[in-house]
Amino acid sequence: MNSTASHRPAGLGGVVVATALPYREDAAAPAGLAPDLDRYAEHCRWLVANGCDGVGPNGSLGEYSSLTDEERRAVARTAIEAVGGDGTVIVGVHGVGSHQARHWAEVAAEDGADGVLCLPPTMYRANPGEVLAHFEAVAGVGLPVMVYNNPIDTKVDLTPQLLGEIAGIDNVVAVKEFSGDVRRVLEIKEQAPGIDIISGADDVVLESLLMGAVGWFAGFPNVFPAESAKLYALARAGRLEEARALYEPLVAAFRWDSRTEFVQAIKAGMEQVGRYGGPCRPPRGPLVPEHREQVRADMARAITALEKLAAA
Repeated sequence: MNSTASHRPAGLGGVVVATALPYREDAAAPAGLAPDLDRYAEHCRWLVANGCDGVGPNGSLGEYSSLTDEERRAVARTAIEAVGGDGTVIVGVHGVGSHQARHWAEVAAEDGADGVLCLPPTMYRANPGEVLAHFEAVAGVGLPVMVYNNPIDTKVDLTPQLLGEIAGIDNVVAVKEFSGDVRRVLEIKEQAPGIDIISGADDVVLESLLMGAVGWFAGFPNVFPAESAKLYALARAGRLEEARALYEPLVAAFRWDSRTEFVQAIKAGMEQVGRYGGPCRPPRGPLVPEHREQVRADMARAITALEKLAAA
C-alpha cells in the first residue's frame, strides 16, 4: 500500500467503517447477549491499524436500535477511547424524533466524537419541512453532521434538491448517499456544492468515488480493512485499472451490504477471515442456510482473488 496510503483526509471523509458490534453471552442482558466492549475496542483499533480512517459506532450495522440507552452510549465511548487521535469517530445519532437525535448528538459531543451521522426521522415518513427541522436541531449541537440518505429503510428520500436546502444548515458538512443511484453524485454536486458526498453502499463505491465522492462509510471493511483502504486510495488517485482489478472480485460480497441481511452477512464474512463476528440481537436472526452458503461462496471468491493479487 505504501504509495497509496498517504490519503488521510480532513473532515469526515476517507474510509470510515460502520462497525459491527460483537456480543457475549449474558443471561441478564437483553436477548441473553451483552455488547462485548473489550472485543469491540480491539476491533476498532484493528480497523484503523489496517488503514481505515475511522469508525462509525451505533449505525444500523452496529444494531443501535436493539441497544439500551446505556449500551448505546457505552459503545460510542468505547470507540472514541479505542481510536483516540489515530482516526475519526462519527457516532450514529439516529432517532425517531429530533429531540432524541439531538440528545444523542449532545452525548456524542460530551464524549469527544469528531462528528455525527444522522438519518431523517426514523419510523415516520417526514415531509421536507420536518426533515429540515430535524437536521437543524441536530446540527445546533455544534458537531459536524453527516446526513444519511437511506430511502430504502426510512422511506424518506433526501433528493439532490432537498439536499440543496439541507446544505444551508450550519454544521451540515456531508451526506452519506445510500440510494444506490450513482447518477446522483453529480446531481448532488450541482444542487448542494457545499457538502461532501460519501458513498454509503459498498457495491457502488468505485463508481461513486470516480464520479466525485470523497469518502466511503462502509460495511465490508469490517472484513477487508486493508484492501478497502487500498481500493479507496487507488480510486481517489485515478488509478482505475488497479482499482477495478481489486474491486471486481470483491463486489459480489459487497452486494450483501445492500441486502436486508447485511449485518448477519458481514458478521459471517468476518468469521470466514478469522475474525469474531458472532450473533445478532433480535429482530435479526441467523442467516438461513441458502443465504449462509451464498455468503460463504461470495466470500471465498473474494479471498481467493485477494490471495492471487497479493502473490502477483
